[in-house]
Amino acid sequence: MMTRMRSPQQEAVRAKCFHPTGKFFDFNEAAIEQSIPQRFESIASAYPNRVAVKSQQACLTYSELNRAANRLARAILATRDEKQEPVAICVKDGVRLVTAHLAILKAGKFSFALDPTAPLARTLHLLEDSRTTLVIGSEETDGFTRPWAKGQRRIVNLDNLEGGADENLGLKILPTAYSHIRYTSGSTGQAKGGLKTHRHTLHAVMNTTRAFHISPEDRSILLTPPDALLGKYALEAILNGAALYFHYVALEGFSGLAAWIAGEDMTMYFSFPTAFRHFVAACSPEIKFPKLRLIRLEGEPVYRSDVELYKTRFAVNCLLANSLSSTETGPIALFFLDQDTAIPGPRVPAGYPVDGVTIKLLGEDGQEVPQGQAGELAVESEFLSSGYWQQPDLTKQRFLSQAENTQQRYLTGDIGRWAEDGCLEILGRKDSQVKIRSFRVDLGEVEAVLRTHPEVKEAALAASNDLSGDLTLIAYFTSRQLAPPSTNDLREFLCGHLPDYMIPSRFICLEELPLLSTGKIDRAALPQASSRRPELSSAYVPPRDNLETLLAAIWADILGLDRVGVEDNFFDLGGHSLAAMRIVARVTDRLNLKIPTQSLFQSPTVRAMAAVIAGQQGETAAEQGGDASSGKWTF
Repeated sequence: MMTRMRSPQQEAVRAKCFHPTGKFFDFNEAAIEQSIPQRFESIASAYPNRVAVKSQQACLTYSELNRAANRLARAILATRDEKQEPVAICVKDGVRLVTAHLAILKAGKFSFALDPTAPLARTLHLLEDSRTTLVIGSEETDGFTRPWAKGQRRIVNLDNLEGGADENLGLKILPTAYSHIRYTSGSTGQAKGGLKTHRHTLHAVMNTTRAFHISPEDRSILLTPPDALLGKYALEAILNGAALYFHYVALEGFSGLAAWIAGEDMTMYFSFPTAFRHFVAACSPEIKFPKLRLIRLEGEPVYRSDVELYKTRFAVNCLLANSLSSTETGPIALFFLDQDTAIPGPRVPAGYPVDGVTIKLLGEDGQEVPQGQAGELAVESEFLSSGYWQQPDLTKQRFLSQAENTQQRYLTGDIGRWAEDGCLEILGRKDSQVKIRSFRVDLGEVEAVLRTHPEVKEAALAASNDLSGDLTLIAYFTSRQLAPPSTNDLREFLCGHLPDYMIPSRFICLEELPLLSTGKIDRAALPQASSRRPELSSAYVPPRDNLETLLAAIWADILGLDRVGVEDNFFDLGGHSLAAMRIVARVTDRLNLKIPTQSLFQSPTVRAMAAVIAGQQGETAAEQGGDASSGKWTF
């Protein structure tokens, strides 16, 4: 195996990745041989009055965060003993989520996040699979957590912890203790939980700290799923004295995000590439980001077009980083770009291995492939995940011990090749996993649930890019009945079992699924989704006036459909949160009227949206002393 040395060009770009103050303190190897609370408490002691975590709803300094976590940790221990066990977190606010995670760690336990918006069936599966007996909630999620408890689990409300001791607990927690579970999609039809220890997580934090030179002067904003805040993404900021900011795109959209980043002098931005594209699209050209020094993208392929967006909108001293990682491995590789970096191919390379990680590309025979040939990406390290919670057989299958050393090997399922300069390029997936809006989705899991519909005989899933370049899911099925189930029916059924990002955008009924000679589904032969309006249970209703005509045209354009009826449900048409944000942005630009993104979720038809807009026009006219009935829109 040849040593993969970074190119001189890559070293030159990396050398620029420092905060302008230059106040970087190395996160050394010795720092990973402790618990996460130990590291955090030392940082909280050094920077008690600095902002630690902040959202648009709440803000805590390091001292306040530490004391709040200590109070909650004592409340946890008052209900349970000190043994290692999983504790669920169900809160909406990121500041509360980080507080709860730290408290659980301080109490000697490990955590996993529950989404209060997820279907009840999926939540109950996670509760049963984790075998948790304790859930941390808040006032705003109490209505969700109480039914989950069913008398079998205790609920601790972190909003009801006034008073009580708030000094550090001082429990002895080993680096090898579990820190959190992160559930990801599984091909069996159920999610699987990847286990991390304090040592694994701290090693990941060490690598990102060193690569990005995170310092106490930094202010980092995350646009990530809630469960991502339990891992390195949140900890790499608060274990270095930096300020961690949250923005809830699903609730707040992209409106105002750019102004908030600029106004708070944030220095680091992190999201998945799809969110980055829509963030840039929503930015006013007048807004500048002079303090932003690093844009970091992860979770999906980064394309050359994304690099062009970065070069167009951000200052010359701002760098772009493509990060490759997984729940099972932590950080794998990094690639840095500046304004002068050229990308010859359509995708940005994955980059070069991080410290403590060996990457091998293996052929079907399990041996390394020659330079320039494609092979499956295998990661070897002593800092991999501890496996899958309650699934020892799957753990043994995926995590392979290496007899010659203490390392383990994990087969990622990614297909890659080494470029001539030693840079790793990712070509695609070996299996059926895809990334939808940064969430890893196994097509087999969605297929397994869809096949349980009483009127579905066979099902197959494929992923396809829509008109905006976002990856979406297409469901193909055969029907047990002469008249197939409608899109409304299938979508409603899946929404009862799966989170929204796993719901297909289109449903296509076929007489039979194409098969290979082996009997497996020939996915390459599945037809492309057409632009025809889906087969809904309700008839097409045309627009009545100019406003409805304009809105229907905008919806059809963004959703890639030939037409949209004014009574059609946005989600039955294949809509999702990012499409909603684009529609609202287009309508706002066309009508010069601000409407909240949530209005589309609350009123998901063209007719209802038109009524919301007409109501706002009437309010504006009334405020200006005019007659609402005389207002006219310019189309």
